[in-house]
Amino acid sequence: MKKSIIQTSSREQTLALAGLFAGILQGGEIVFLRGPIGAGKTVFVKGIAAALHLKSSPTSASFSLMKEYKNKKYRLFHIDLFRLEEGEVFNLGFEEMLEDEQAIILAEWPDPIGRMLPQDRLEIHFKLKQGDEREIELTSHGKISERLLEKLCNLVKKSF
Repeated sequence: MKKSIIQTSSREQTLALAGLFAGILQGGEIVFLRGPIGAGKTVFVKGIAAALHLKSSPTSASFSLMKEYKNKKYRLFHIDLFRLEEGEVFNLGFEEMLEDEQAIILAEWPDPIGRMLPQDRLEIHFKLKQGDEREIELTSHGKISERLLEKLCNLVKKSF
């Protein structure tokens, strides 16, 4: 497990960070997004979708639980489990998502699915600071997520 903290000072900088992150995704990644309401989780998902040139822009998935966005190369699953308990999430189709090599799973409020998904994941915790400032803590759990974290940190050093 490795950790890194990145500071962003605006919505635009959080979107730019998401764009850098999208550039290193290959499909098959699982990302848990944590933090209070309004901390930037959905903004981050929007930045990833824009950078991947997906056809529509993600919105909060709170009321639909899961939204899928795709293009010829990727299938992005934006999952929001804010109001659910573990037993309520069995019919969301995780097995199919995990079998799809093009799938990128971004899960907000992921606790109800934590034991259903593979242990290799990247956790991103958004913390509110003053104004539009955010502290974004990234924690890798496994070899795939560790490589993602290292690549992202190298890109951030060059870009931010």
